[in-house]
This record gives sequence, structure tokens and C-alpha cells, in this order.
Amino acid sequence: MTVVNAPRMHIIETYFECCGFDHTFLQGGTSVYLWNLSKAFAARGHRVSIVTPAHGRLDDLRRRYEVEDLPYEDAYTLPVALDPRVWREFPAQVELDLRTTAHRIRLAGVDLYFLSNEYLNRLPDTFYPPYSAKGRDLVFLKPLVFQVDSVRFLRGWFGDEKAVVHAHEPYYHYLLPAALRDDPTKLVVSNVQSNMPIAKKVYAPEVEGLFELLDVDVKLPGADPGHGVPDAVVQYQQLTHLHYTYPPDHVALYELTAEHADLIDFLSPGQLDFYAGFADTPFEPLFRQLPIADVVRRNAHKMFVGGCAISDQWLAWDPAGVDRAEVLGGLGLDPALPTFFHNARYAVHHKGQVELMRAVDRVLGEGLAANFVIRCISADGVDDPFFHEVAARHPGRLHFEWERVEEARVFSFAAASDFALFPSKFEMDTFLIAQGEAMAVGAVPIATDQRGMEHFRHADGPETTTGFAVNRSFAEDDELLTAALAERIRQAAALWTNDPGRYRELSERAAAVARTFTWDHCADLHLAAFTPLWEGRPAVLSPELALRHGWFDLLPDEQVTTAAAVAHGDIAAYERSAPLDADAALRMFRAAWERADFAACERVLARLPEAVPAAETDRLRTRCRVLADGRLEYRLPHAERVEAVEARPGSARALPAVRTLERTGPGVFTGPAPEAGGLLLLTLSSGRVTWDEVRHG
Repeated sequence: MTVVNAPRMHIIETYFECCGFDHTFLQGGTSVYLWNLSKAFAARGHRVSIVTPAHGRLDDLRRRYEVEDLPYEDAYTLPVALDPRVWREFPAQVELDLRTTAHRIRLAGVDLYFLSNEYLNRLPDTFYPPYSAKGRDLVFLKPLVFQVDSVRFLRGWFGDEKAVVHAHEPYYHYLLPAALRDDPTKLVVSNVQSNMPIAKKVYAPEVEGLFELLDVDVKLPGADPGHGVPDAVVQYQQLTHLHYTYPPDHVALYELTAEHADLIDFLSPGQLDFYAGFADTPFEPLFRQLPIADVVRRNAHKMFVGGCAISDQWLAWDPAGVDRAEVLGGLGLDPALPTFFHNARYAVHHKGQVELMRAVDRVLGEGLAANFVIRCISADGVDDPFFHEVAARHPGRLHFEWERVEEARVFSFAAASDFALFPSKFEMDTFLIAQGEAMAVGAVPIATDQRGMEHFRHADGPETTTGFAVNRSFAEDDELLTAALAERIRQAAALWTNDPGRYRELSERAAAVARTFTWDHCADLHLAAFTPLWEGRPAVLSPELALRHGWFDLLPDEQVTTAAAVAHGDIAAYERSAPLDADAALRMFRAAWERADFAACERVLARLPEAVPAAETDRLRTRCRVLADGRLEYRLPHAERVEAVEARPGSARALPAVRTLERTGPGVFTGPAPEAGGLLLLTLSSGRVTWDEVRHG
């Protein structure tokens, strides 16, 4: 898809770190994304500007580039209200006296603007304040200082120039959409780079004070109303990394961006879908009751996929030029064996690395003839002794490293490998460039069936799949994931040895799929969304998105389908298209049973009890019982794990008690019954995680 006849636009990219043009400045992947996308826009003839902090590196820049000191100076006092529960040794409000200057580099058709002041120049080596600074060191406010400075610079330097302002990651721009919403010349696109908790909040008095400084007339939402969700569900969310409870004097930053931005940009279709509903996760029932769910629905018409891509350099290198024997032999491995590769930052909960190392240890301990090249990148090394113990147990089979190395070396590892392992967890990946890179050189993926990674098609059916999938995981130390990884590794090694033709088919398909993710294509996706915005055409809700999430009230009758109504167990929606007869009721009941939506099953029975065979009704009603000896017995054929979750007294941020029931047979689980108010957390064979109540008596 190439966008033709697009008007020439001024696109302003703004983020806390936009230094992808120079590897010595690089801190994170967003920076690389921004630079590549900016160059692609400029190559299409658009005017492109980047606004970012100087991070105290102007002298370094001057040594390598022509830096223009601009006639811009902004001296002002920045008032920041501090949450006294966090900043205990500080006053209720601090006032930062700032003098901001601006500096420009023109490179590859892009104008890069660097803002400089006392706060923006701090942390020149790491850029980002450490989380440990929160409540202790005002350097933690550096990203907030940049937010205010960027708004003032956009207003002051660009004035009434029409522009699309493409801002990245809500945590780093939650002031900007509201600050520019009344400026008809500035069209704001909010880009969601990571799946931060959607209800992540910031101190409301801080926002109110900064809005007053910026002359923004926006009333913040009040405290959340009660949601009625059991305490066990609320407390458990901390273990999912998807939600945390905040005091009532806080405001959701995604609400500030979604409500006031003109468009909301996501990196992949699966990421957009996941962030819209959190389907099949332990968070889903709580999310549906939170005000942020209504924010998503109200603004769903703004959501689009701008995409992401693999670097041009990586795609230009030739994997055939890599000498497998030299690369693997140089690592002390046997080039004649199937080789598995993992490359990610050291983030055990995000990247599934504990389960990965357990699985590798398991299959090698069993005697599997295979190599593993495991890179867990960390400037401070890997502090978990288990990782080093596994590496020491398997010399000549496992190469383990954590150092940053030249990209060409990483490319050689991937090109010399046969499979790529990416067991990411908690749905934190939104595109996963590293998986695409490995696939682009022919490595067959073994990866989690996360929504944010589904574009790589490793979870497709046999005719279109690129590799192997394991179920999603929302548990911190997940034996189900470990076992599934070990089994997929065994299957992959057997395929490589016994069916080289099928292996080559998967490898070629993996490379072909990955190589479609180019920066040109990413630019096309963005321009297809930017162009109607520039021309004043309103965004329109996707009926497919609304149907997937059961937002039937947002659609006219003719767009509501019976298939979607059955999938959501929504009788009223079904009857907008057709009468609910016995056949439809049975299909709805069985679909609800498969996803363990027992409330929907009961609704069907209340409406048409005769439609469901007695055996299926009995199976529903007797799935959970407390035995005479006080033990609980739970029966569900398609459950893989059942956990009892009990809330602990105290705040919503107390951690619950979680106990795994013993699997005593296929689909049969027993163990001590939880106390009153306790719930059961079900992990299904499909990967869906959902809740059930305990039936006493």
C-alpha cells in the first residue's frame, strides 16, 4: 500500500529520546523507530521536525555535526505539586527556575531540535531518571520538565504553522494533547509504544497546576466510582503487571491522551486489539468495570495501526554470507546440530527468561542434541545465579552472554541459527523487532501467542504458520510455559532432523513474512491515517473492532452479526439480527462453556433451558464442589491449571494468597477450599485466563 497524492505535511515527532541518528546516543528502541520513520517521511517529500531534550550532550553533538544555536530562549518558573505520600521530605510544591534554549541539526532531510536547560541536561549517560529517584531526587521530574518545555517550544517556535504532532508513549506526553487541543493548526497523534498499565495514574494536583501554567482549560475526571469487583481480583492484578490501584486524587494518564488527541497510534494490530479490551487475561473483568474502559470505547474511532519495522541495515545484510561453522564453532558449539537463538534485554518477567532457561536446562539434561545461543542483554550483568548455573551445566551446548555487541555480530548469531526463542509474557511486547529480525534471516520462531506478536504468524494454522507457538502467560514463574517451551523445542529439533523439507518451508515463510515489515510500509500506514486528519475528515469507528470487543451499542443493527453475538454470549445483540432459537442458544452456551464464561451459560439456560442437553447443564452446575472433608474439587476438561486466590486484609496493593490446586486427573483439580470471598483463577488449554467462584454446599 503506497499512499499517493498525499498532501505535503509538516510532521513533528516529539519524544523524550529521539537520538536514533547516532548510536552513541542510543538508549532504547523507540529512538530507532523515530529516526527511521522520520527519514521515511522526509523521503516522501514531507517536512519533518524532531523535538527532544539535549540531555547534556550538546558538546558531543558539536564535535560530529553542525549544530545551530537558535534565537530561542524561554525563561520561566515551573511549579510542580508533589504527592506528600511519595515526596515526604519535600514541600507540597516545588518551583523550578528554568531557562530553555533550542539547538538544531539538519540531517537526512530532517530538522532535529534539541531543548536544553538545567534539568534536561542532567543524566547525560542514561537520559532516563532511575525509578529509585522517585520521592528522593527532583531529577525524577526531568521527563515532566520536557513535557512542559516541548509544549512551550511547539507554541513558541512553530506558532501558527499547521503540523501533525506525533507524540510517543503516553507517560511522556500526557500534558501535550490537552495543551494543543484548542490550537486548530496542531493535530495531535498519540502513539502507544508500550503496553504500560492502561490505568496508570499521576497525581492530579500536579496536572492541574501544569495545566494552569500552560493555560489549558480542561476539567480532570473525578475519583473512580466503586466497581464492585472482588478484592481477590483487584489484589491479584499486581502479579499480572497489568493494573495497580491508586489513591482517589490521581488521574489516568491514558485518559488525558486518548480524550484529547486527534488519533491514537499503535505498533501492531494485535497491540491495538489487546489494549482495547484485555481479552482473556486476569485483568479483563476488572478492566470492564473501570472508567478507563469507557474512555477506550468513546475514543475507539481514533485508533489506528501505524506499525513498526525491521531496520533497513538488517534487511540489507545477506544471511548467506554468514559462515555457520565459523560462528557456532567460535562459540564452542557444534554446527551440525539444530541451533536455537534468543536475543532480548535482561527482563525476566517481560521476556519469559526464567522459563526459557528452565526449559533449556530440561531438554539438555534429557540429552537433546542441540545448541542454544542465549543473549540476555544487561549493562550490569545477569544477577540471577540460576542462569549461570545452567550455562555451566551444559558446556558445548549453551552459549550465554549479556554484553552489548555490534549489530553485525548479533546478525551472524541469528543467521547461523535455525530457530528463534521468544517466550515473552504479560503481553508487554507490542511488535518485538528482535523476533522479526531473527525471522528475516530464516530462523523459525518459537514464540508466545501474544496479541502484540501475532503479526509474525507463528500461531497460525498449519498452512500459513511460520513456526511454533506457546500459550500466553500471566504468571511470574510459570511451569505451564516452561513445559510448553520444552515440548516445542523437542518438536522443533525433531522437525529439523527428520523433515528438512518442512523445516525449509517454515524458514522461507518466516523470512518472507518478516521482510514485509519495512519502514516504507510503516510510513504508508501512518500517512494513510495522517492524510484524512490533515484534510479535516473525521475518523470512523471500525465495525470489525467493535464486533470483536462486543461494543454492539456503538453499531447500527445492520452491522451487528449473530456470530459476534454468539462469541460474546450476548442474547440482546443476537436478537438485533435474528430470533434466538434453540440452535442458536445451544451454540451460544457451548461457546461460553469453552471460554469458561459461566455467567453467559446461565443466561442462556434462563432464557431457553430446553435448548441445552441435561448432561451439559449438569456438567456446568457440578463443576465445583466442596467435599465433606473440606477439600475443593473442580472439574473442567479444558482447564490446564486452577489456582485459589484469597484477598489479604489491608489495601488494594496488598498481595493476595495464591495456591495452586493439585491436578489429580485430566481436567480434575483438588485442594483446600479457599475462605469465603476467595476465587478460582482458571488457565485454559486455549491460553485464556479467567475467574470462577467457589460454590460451597
